[in-house]
Amino acid sequence: MTRDDFLGMVDLPLSNLPVERPGRSVPHKYYILRPRSARSKVRGHLQLYHAFLPREGEDQDADSNHLETEPGWEVVDMDNSTTQEETATPPLFVPMARTQTPSPLPPGWEERQDANGRTYYVNHIARTTQWDRPTGATPNEEETQLRSLESVQQEFQRRFHISVDETDAHSQHSFDSTPSTGTATPVQGSSPTSSRRQSSANEVIREPDPSNATLDSEGLPRGWTMQVAPNGRVFFIDHNTKNTSWIDPRTGRPSPLPNQNNLPNRRQQEDNLGPLPEGWEERVHTDGRIFFIDHNTRMTQWEDPRLSNPAIAGPAVPYSRDYKRKYEYLKSQLKKPSNVPSKFEIKVRRTSILEDSYRILSNVPRVDVLKTKLWIEFEGEAGLDYGGLSREWFFLLSREMFNPYYGLFEYSATDNYTLQINPFSGMCNEDHLRYFKFIGRVVGMAIYHGKLLDAFFIRPFYKMMLGKPISLKDMESVDSEYYNSLKWILENDPADLDLRFCVDEETFGLMHQRELKPGGAELPVTQENKLEYIELVIHGRFVLRIQPQMSAFMEGFNEIVPLTHIKIFDEHELELLIGGIGMIDVKDWKLNCVYKGDYHPNHIVIQWFWRVVLSFNNEMRARLLQFVTGTSRVPMNGFKELYGSNGPQSFTIEKWGTPNNYPRAHTCFNRLDLPPYESYQELREKLITAVDGADTSGFGGVD
Repeated sequence: MTRDDFLGMVDLPLSNLPVERPGRSVPHKYYILRPRSARSKVRGHLQLYHAFLPREGEDQDADSNHLETEPGWEVVDMDNSTTQEETATPPLFVPMARTQTPSPLPPGWEERQDANGRTYYVNHIARTTQWDRPTGATPNEEETQLRSLESVQQEFQRRFHISVDETDAHSQHSFDSTPSTGTATPVQGSSPTSSRRQSSANEVIREPDPSNATLDSEGLPRGWTMQVAPNGRVFFIDHNTKNTSWIDPRTGRPSPLPNQNNLPNRRQQEDNLGPLPEGWEERVHTDGRIFFIDHNTRMTQWEDPRLSNPAIAGPAVPYSRDYKRKYEYLKSQLKKPSNVPSKFEIKVRRTSILEDSYRILSNVPRVDVLKTKLWIEFEGEAGLDYGGLSREWFFLLSREMFNPYYGLFEYSATDNYTLQINPFSGMCNEDHLRYFKFIGRVVGMAIYHGKLLDAFFIRPFYKMMLGKPISLKDMESVDSEYYNSLKWILENDPADLDLRFCVDEETFGLMHQRELKPGGAELPVTQENKLEYIELVIHGRFVLRIQPQMSAFMEGFNEIVPLTHIKIFDEHELELLIGGIGMIDVKDWKLNCVYKGDYHPNHIVIQWFWRVVLSFNNEMRARLLQFVTGTSRVPMNGFKELYGSNGPQSFTIEKWGTPNNYPRAHTCFNRLDLPPYESYQELREKLITAVDGADTSGFGGVD
C-alpha cells in the first residue's frame, strides 16, 4: 500500500459477463493489481464477483451458454459423483489448449530474457524493447518500422557537436509548471491576499521587528495590524475579515517591494535564471525551502515557474572545462592534404549501403582522398550533396556497421543500447579484421569531416582508443556480477577461495580454462598478489580477447586522425566527439527519477539538485548523465526506458553520507548517492567536482 492508500488498479471487462439465474452459482474472478505508474510498487490481486442482473420477462435459459462465449476459455464441469446431495457447483474456467506454434519473429527482432527470467523482445531496427511478442511482418507493421526508423533519424539529426552549442539558439528543456498534488493550495482573499494559516508553506509570516522604524501603524483602521513577510515586504492583516493584503488601507496603495538582493536562501548571481514571470513572488518556508506564489491564479507551488519557460530561463551557465575549445583545436590540426581531388564521390545503394561503402573505402588508391570533400550519391536518386546527404550516409552506415546481427559488435551485458566488440567476430565473418579496419576509417572520417555516428560504446572502448589503462570501476557498467566479485577480493583475503591465476571462459556453450600468466593454473591467489590477479583479469576481459579487432580498428582510425590529436580529450569527451550531444529533456529526466532514503521530490536538497541541473548547459548535463549511468545516451523513448544491470532501472537519487563527502555514482544501478548538503552552493560545487574528478587519481566518484 502506498502512502496515499493506493492498492492498485484493475481493468473490469463488461463484455461476456454472466447473468444471475436461480440455481446458478457465478464464480469469483481474480484480477492482478497493476501500478498506476512506473514508480508504483503494488502486488497482489482482487477477488471480485460481478454479473448482470436478469431483466424482467427475459428468458432464463437464453443465457445458459453465456459463460462459454468468453474467448479463449471453456467451461469444465466438475465431477460430483461422490457427493451425496446435489448442489449447484460453480463451473471451473480453464484456458483452452493452444496447439498452434508461435509465428516466427519479424526481421530485425530478437527474443531475450532478463536477469529475472522474463522474456522480452529487442527491435534492432528501432533499437527499442518490449514485453509483447511481435507478430509477423504485415504491411502495417512494415510501415510502422519505417516510421520508427524515420523518427530515429530525426532524433539523430538533433544531435550536435559542442562547437555549435554556443552559437545556435538551442532551447533548454524544462519542468512542468503544473503544481503537484498536495503542494499547490489556493491563496484566498483579494489579490494579492491570502488567508492566514498556521504551519503552512503557503503563507509564512514573522512578527515585526520592534526596532524596525518602517512599521508605522499610526492611522490604521480598527482591527488592522502590520507585519513583515520573509521576503522583507510589509503586508497588512484585517482581523475583522481574517484576510491579508499588500495594499495599505490608509493610502490605497500597495507596500513597496523590498530589496531583492538580500533575500534569505537566494541563489548566487552565477545561477541567475532571470526574473520571475509577471504576478509571481518567491518566498522562503520555515524549513529553508523556497516556494512560489502565483498571484494571478492565487496558487502556490514548490516548482520554480522559470523552469517551465525556456524563453525566461535565460542562457545556460558556461562550463569551465571548455570542450568547445578542445574541439576547435582538433579541427585546426586536421588540415586538408595537398595533391588530392577537390571531392571524393561515393555512390551507394540504400539496400546494400554497408557492402558498397566497404568496397569503395577499402579500395581507395590513397587514404588522403578520404580527407577531401565527400560527395555522396544514392543510386536511383537525384540530389546534390551540400552536407545533408553526407550526414544521412554516416547515419545509415553507422546503423549497419554496428548492428549486432553482423556479429562484429554486441550489446553490453547491462543494456541494449551501448556496444562492445564481439570477441568471437571471426566465427561470424572470415574478413572481420578487414571490416574493423574499414570501421576505423569511417569513425576517423566522421571526426575529420565533423559528422556524427549513431553509436555509443562502453567506457573501456573509449579508454582503449586513447591508450588509457582500464580500471576496476570500468567493469561495473559492463558486468556487475564480475565487478562485485573482484571488489570483494580487493577488500578481503581471497586465500579461502582457492583461486588460481586462470579464468574459466565459455565459448558457444563449451567451457575452457585460460591462464592469466604462464603457469597460472598452479599459482594461488593470495593477499600479496591479489592486485596483480585483478589487473590481469581486467586486462584479459577487455583487452586480450579483442586485441586483434581493436588493433585493426585503430589502424584504420589512425590513417585519418592521428592518435596524438585526440589525446587531448578524455573518454567521456571522446564519446561526445563521436556520437554528439543530444538535447537532454530535464523535465522527462525529473519525472522518471526515483528517490531513496529520506529524499522525496520536495526535499530541499532535491530542489537544489534539479536547479543545479537546470543551470548546467547541455554538455555538463551529458557529463552528469555519463557520471551516473556510464553513457550520455538517453533511450529512444526517454528516461523511462533507462537500463541497469537487472533490466529497466530508473535514474535514482539516494541519501548517503555527510556534507563532507562528495557525491558518488553506481553506474550499474543508475544511482547517484547524494549527501545532505547544507546549502545550494555547496551542493553545486561538490557535484561539479565529483563529475570532473571521477577519473582523477585519488578520487573515487564512481564505484
